[in-house]
Amino acid sequence: MDTDVLIVGAGPTGLMLANQLGRRGVRVLIIDRHAQPSRETKALGVQARTLEIYSRLGIVDRALELGKRGTGGNIWAEGRHMARVSLGDAGESVTPYPYILILGQDDNERIMGDKLHDWGVAVQWRTELVGLQQAPDNVAATLKLPDGTTRTVTANRVAGCDGAHSAVRELSGITFPGAPYEHVFFVADTEVTGSMVPDEVNVFLWREGFHLFFPMRGKDHWRIVGILPPALRDKDDVKFESVIPALRGEAGDLSFKACTWFSTYRIHHRSAARFRDRRCFLLGDAAHIHSPVGAQGMNTGLQDAYNLGWKLALVVQGRADAALVDSYEDERVPVARRLLNTTDRAFRLIVSDNPLAGIFRTQVLARIAAFAVNRKPIQRFAFRVISQTGIHYRKSSLSETLSGLPHGAPQAGDRFPWLRVKSRTEGPVEDLFAKLDDTRLALILIGQPAPPDAALALGDLLRIHAIPADPVNDAELARAKIPSPSFYLLRPDGHVGLCGIRLETDTVTRYASGRLRLGRVSH
Repeated sequence: MDTDVLIVGAGPTGLMLANQLGRRGVRVLIIDRHAQPSRETKALGVQARTLEIYSRLGIVDRALELGKRGTGGNIWAEGRHMARVSLGDAGESVTPYPYILILGQDDNERIMGDKLHDWGVAVQWRTELVGLQQAPDNVAATLKLPDGTTRTVTANRVAGCDGAHSAVRELSGITFPGAPYEHVFFVADTEVTGSMVPDEVNVFLWREGFHLFFPMRGKDHWRIVGILPPALRDKDDVKFESVIPALRGEAGDLSFKACTWFSTYRIHHRSAARFRDRRCFLLGDAAHIHSPVGAQGMNTGLQDAYNLGWKLALVVQGRADAALVDSYEDERVPVARRLLNTTDRAFRLIVSDNPLAGIFRTQVLARIAAFAVNRKPIQRFAFRVISQTGIHYRKSSLSETLSGLPHGAPQAGDRFPWLRVKSRTEGPVEDLFAKLDDTRLALILIGQPAPPDAALALGDLLRIHAIPADPVNDAELARAKIPSPSFYLLRPDGHVGLCGIRLETDTVTRYASGRLRLGRVSH
C-alpha cells in the first residue's frame, strides 16, 4: 500500500489523528484541498480534556503559552451582572487544567502541525480527494494534485476529517441530516474596554439574543460572538461598525479601539447517518456539527481522533483484529448525538426571537443560573460536562466491570480519575497522569502485588503502576472513591477497559484477546 492511513482534511481533527498515528509508527498521508491553514477561525475554547490529551502529545506547554486561561465565566442580563462561575473551584480536583483555555483554532492547528514534523509527516496542501473505491483489503483514493493532474493511492484505511462538506462522507454515500439555524451570527476580533470582567468569559443575555466576550492574548483583546440585529440579517455586506450600537446597548459603555477581523456566518446542526463505511471513517465536523454552546465542537472532533487513533494503529499494524475499530462508531455516535440534542435545545432557547423566550432568557434563566452557580454539586457536574472529562463509554463492547466494586467507584468506560499519589511509600507525590504512556495499556493496581509482566502476555503493550498503601494515597483514593484492593486496566486513551477487586492474570489476558481483539491478525 502507498500508506497505512489516508487522512483527508488538515484541520484540528485531522492533525490530531495524524499525530496520534504518527507517534505510533503508522504511515500517514494527510491532504487538504486548501492552499494553507485557515487564518480566520471561529472555534477558540480548548477544554480541560483536550489539554490532558495535549499533555500526552507534548504540546500543552506551547498551548498554554499562546492561549489565555479563562478561570471563570460571568453572566449578565440586560446590563446587570447576575452571576460568576468559578471554573477553578469546580475542577480543581478533577483535572490538572481546571479552566477553559482561550486559544484560536488557527493556533491549535499551528501547534499540532508543527508537532507532525517529529514523525516525519507534512500536510500535502492543494490536494483534493475526488474518488474512492473500496476493496476487501484496501481503499483506492483518487487525488487531484496542485497542478491539476490526478493520481491514485491505496491505503489500508481512510479518515474523513474534511469538515461539513466532506468528500469522504459524500463519496461514501453517507447522508448528513440536519439544518441551519435561521439566525445570522458574527465574530469579531477587537481591542475594546468596558464593563467586562477582565480575563474571564462574559455572557451578555438580552431580549433579542446574546453576546459572548472571550478574553484573548494581549491587552484589551476580546473576541466577540453574537447574533446580528434583525435589521442587519438580510444585508450582504455588513460591517462591524453596524453592530456596535447593539453591542453598546446591551453590554454597556464600550470603547472600541480597533477591529482586526469581522465575519458573519450561519450555524448548522447536523449528524451523519453513520460514522463509518467499511474502511472509511468520519470524524469531527464531517460527522457532526453543533451549535457553539459550551465550546464543544472542536474539542469533540479532537476526542474523535483520540478515540480512533490507538484502535486504528493496532489494527493496521496487525496487532489487533479489525473488529476493534467497530467500537469507534459505537462509542462516539452516542456522544455526538447527545451533544447535538442538548446544545440544540439550549441554543434554540438562547437565540429564540419569541418575546416570551426573551423574557425567560433575561429574567428567569439568568436568576436560575445565579442560584445554580453557588451550589457546589451543580458546579462540579457542569464542569465535568463542559470540560468533557465526564464523557464515558460504559455501554461499549470494550467495557467490562467485574462484580464486587462498590457503588460510586469508577466503572469500566469511565475516564480514569486524576490522582496525585506516591508510587513508593518513601517517594514524592506525583501526578499519575504524567506517568501514564498513552501509546500503551496501563494496569493500575491498588492494595495488591503486581504480577510478573510475562504472566499477562501483553509484552511491550502494557505498563503496570502499583499504588502502595500510604496515608497520602489512601486519602486520594478515598476522594476518587477507588476501593482497596482493586485494579483498573486502562485503554491507551485513559478510559477504563476492565476493572474489579482482585486481579487474576487470566482475566486480563481473556479481556485483551476477547474484547480488545489483541493478537488476532485480520485487518
